[in-house]
Amino acid sequence: MTRQAGIIPLRGTIDNIIFYYSKTGGYIARRKGNVDAQRIASDPAFRRTRENSTEFGRASKAGRLVRMCFRSLMQNASDSIAAGRLVQVFSKVIKTDVINERGQRNVTDGELELLTGFEFNADSKLERMLLASYSTDIDRAGGTMTLHVPAFIPKEMIAAPAGATHFVISCGGAEIDFEAGNYVNGFAWSNELPINSEATSALHLTVSVTAGSIKPLFMVMGIRFIQLVNGVSYDLKDGVCNALAVAGVS
Repeated sequence: MTRQAGIIPLRGTIDNIIFYYSKTGGYIARRKGNVDAQRIASDPAFRRTRENSTEFGRASKAGRLVRMCFRSLMQNASDSIAAGRLVQVFSKVIKTDVINERGQRNVTDGELELLTGFEFNADSKLERMLLASYSTDIDRAGGTMTLHVPAFIPKEMIAAPAGATHFVISCGGAEIDFEAGNYVNGFAWSNELPINSEATSALHLTVSVTAGSIKPLFMVMGIRFIQLVNGVSYDLKDGVCNALAVAGVS
C-alpha cells in the first residue's frame, strides 16, 4: 500500500492497481488481491485469516448495535468516522476474551469496560466541552441507570462554542444482547439551560431497562448546544460542536 502523489488524485481501478481515498491515510494506491475467496474459506494456510475475519465481523456487529441504541443522540453528536473507531475498540475488547479460542472470542466475554470514555465526536469531546463533575449509578436489580450532575456554573464549567446561548445535558442507557442482536434502551434530557453565571440545579437523569438483566449495560452522556433567537431554539452549527461519550459500562 502506498500514498498517491501528484496534483490529480485518482479513484477507481487501473489494471491491478486500486486507487481510493481513506479518511485516515489520504489518497491510497494498492495492488488488487489475487487469492481466490474459496481458497481463503477452506485452505488451512488461511486459518488465521478466517479467525480474524470472524472476530472482526463480531466487532462490526457490536459496533452497529451500539450505534442503533444511541442513534437519536448520535445524529447530532458524532464525527464521520465514529463507526470505524467504535469497531476498533470492540476489536480490542474481543482480544481480551481469555475464555474462548481464537476465532471464537466475542465481546461479551471480553473487557467491555474498555468502551468507557469512548467519544463519539472526536472533534468535540465531552471531556473538553463539559468540565463539571458527574457520576453514574447503574442499578441492575432495579433496571435503572442514573446520571448525577452536581450544581455548577455554566460560564465557568462549559467550554461553549461562540454563539451558544443555552445547552442541554442528555443521558442514554441500553441493555444489549450481542448474541441475539437486540437491545432495550431509554433516554432522558435536561431542560434547555442558559449559559450564564448562575449555578444550575443538581441534575438527576434516569433511564430504565429490564430489571434484573444479566446482559451488558451501557450509559452515554452528551451535551447539546443551542442558540436562542427570538424565542426559537436552534441547534448551533447543525450540531458539529455537540459532544457524546460512554459514561458507564456494566
